[in-house]
Amino acid sequence: MDILLKISIVLVVGYIGGKIAKLFNLPNVSGYLVAGLFLGPSFSDIVTAQDGSSFTIISELALGIIAFTIGNEFVIKDMKKLGKSIVVITVAEVIGAVAVVFIAMYFIFRQPFAFSIVIAAMSAATAPAATLLVIKQFKAHGPLTKTILPVVALDDVLGIIVFGVAMSLAKITAGGVKLSLFHMILDPFVEVGGSLLLGVLLGILLVLVLKRAKDHDETQIVALAAIGIATGLSKFLGLSPLLTNIVMGTTLVNTKRNSKRVFAAVDKFVPVVYVLFFTLAGASLDLKILYSVGLMGVTYVIARAAGKIIGSYIGAKSVNADKAVTKYLGFALLPQGGISIGLSVIVKQQLPQYAVAVTTIIMFSILIYEVSGPIFAKIAISKAGEIDGYNKKKKKVKEKIIIEAN
Repeated sequence: MDILLKISIVLVVGYIGGKIAKLFNLPNVSGYLVAGLFLGPSFSDIVTAQDGSSFTIISELALGIIAFTIGNEFVIKDMKKLGKSIVVITVAEVIGAVAVVFIAMYFIFRQPFAFSIVIAAMSAATAPAATLLVIKQFKAHGPLTKTILPVVALDDVLGIIVFGVAMSLAKITAGGVKLSLFHMILDPFVEVGGSLLLGVLLGILLVLVLKRAKDHDETQIVALAAIGIATGLSKFLGLSPLLTNIVMGTTLVNTKRNSKRVFAAVDKFVPVVYVLFFTLAGASLDLKILYSVGLMGVTYVIARAAGKIIGSYIGAKSVNADKAVTKYLGFALLPQGGISIGLSVIVKQQLPQYAVAVTTIIMFSILIYEVSGPIFAKIAISKAGEIDGYNKKKKKVKEKIIIEAN
């Protein structure tokens, strides 16, 4: 089938899935993912495994835009107020997920140390895309919402570092060491440091170029080009496209006046990309995994959720965070997606003896979390009373202006 025809079918099916999800008061992203399942190998097989490479650019662009948008949340003056608490909460929820999953794999299922530490490390990262879309759809705003995005961004940073160290330890115990321990531990930090530096440099360059942008269209073109360059350069240099785009967005929001206009220009471009991205993500999942994953896969899903919820609760409690953050943050950190798939590829390359087991469990986890995660995120935001909080905030600001004027 012609690739353009397939993309059109994916777009239409995803759109219908989003509409059906709305009828049940569910997040659009859940509808896109479930609709995608019907296009994949589980049902019609319209989108085949071989189509993956053809659609890669859509996934890369979507993840780049999502990461860039998350950077918008790292306003330094706001982070100074939340800075310490965000770091503590993130470290706690990452440690919680890694520890609980490792205990389950190593002590309960008696799996090898190398397998246990690697799959535990892969549980740390949260997929930001689904949660971000839920927040946008329901115009959420409040203490919980303001905490979610910085935590998601930071736990991706920590997740990559933890995974790098875990891979180093796994190679040592599995007997496949080719590099010195020093280099194995150093490499993840080099990757993170390089991504941060590249993001800052590209962010400064973007600010300079945007000064010459005359209107909305030029602003949109320049911003999207910057996201593409950041993603492409990161891949070429062996860095993290996600981190690079987050830092580029962070640099922009902290160094340019009216930076909100830039992010707004990008937002107007992305609805189609998001529908394609999430519908294709659903199409890449195969329900046959349910038959092969076994009790260990189910345990992984439960252990990761428990670790995230317990860890974020302890972290939030320790810094006296808002009650809504303490009670509900963990439920908004469950989605797992693109980063974990990328890490699975690394496992396949460097620890092939564990690749099948790791990939099967991770894909099963993604199947569960990408469908249910947005629902839990919506429940958490709703329980916190932050749905439509953005409009409520604007209304309060207007009322305050009227009162002061009188």
